[in-house]
Amino acid sequence: MKHGNFELSILRECKFRLDGGAMYGVVPKTLWAKQAQADDLNRVLLACNLLLIDTGAAKVLVETGMGSRWPQKEAERYDLHTLGTADQLLDQVGLTVDDIDFVIISHLHFDHAGGATIERDGKIIPTFPNAKYIAQQGEFDFSFKANARAKASYRKDDYVPLQEHGQLVLVDGDHEVTPGVWVKVTGGHTSHHQVVYWESAGQKGVYFADIIPTKSHVTPPWVMGYDHFPLASCDIKSEWLSKAAAENWLVVFDHEPGIPWGHVSLSDKGKFDFATLDASSLEFASGKGRALASVV
Repeated sequence: MKHGNFELSILRECKFRLDGGAMYGVVPKTLWAKQAQADDLNRVLLACNLLLIDTGAAKVLVETGMGSRWPQKEAERYDLHTLGTADQLLDQVGLTVDDIDFVIISHLHFDHAGGATIERDGKIIPTFPNAKYIAQQGEFDFSFKANARAKASYRKDDYVPLQEHGQLVLVDGDHEVTPGVWVKVTGGHTSHHQVVYWESAGQKGVYFADIIPTKSHVTPPWVMGYDHFPLASCDIKSEWLSKAAAENWLVVFDHEPGIPWGHVSLSDKGKFDFATLDASSLEFASGKGRALASVV
């Protein structure tokens, strides 16, 4: 999809399930169940939506998904269904893993960094051999000292090999990755969580990552139980959504199982509403299908 002078594509890496109570925090199930149907284990359907930003000068991949390095027991716990390898996903837009210049990881939890590395010949190596991986220094540091509540979300093999291969770029705060594409620190979900913001030819957009994981989380108080700082998340969401609504930004949700991008608006009653783009926006220019074709 053209957005300004950039070409944007959604690459759906997997579908999986997480506990509904954890995904919606203190919101009662009687409310969130109207938005997301739970299975008999109280898990709701999610996806990992990677965003490819082709600026013309650089190819930027936002997030890497869950990856394939999962023992069967854990894969069953999350009802994980990988929808393709990195090369298979990129083939939909006529690219390979060698073509990616930058990979932005919003934070280092396994459902965002899991696909950053692959296992080959018994060794764990970067999935994208020519890319610089962009993460926050504070997030990287925290992953090694996370307490008992937080540490289960971090798997060192997802990102330490990136550093060992000289491909991990740790930034401190807001940073322009390539002309027109920035990472912006929000905090909230983790202390150094970052979103991805871009501008091209007067068009603006934001990939919210886990500050707003699905369209059902657009209401500011609907924050995840996974958030380290849920009260901060509520305020951060209000701030970013207000900007997005005022300037008609394109917004992208990382875990939305339906159409994951569109626009937000603010009603006269102060409520944020989300309108999806048409499904045709997910068609690839290569004619090899749609990003959502394999999701039920």
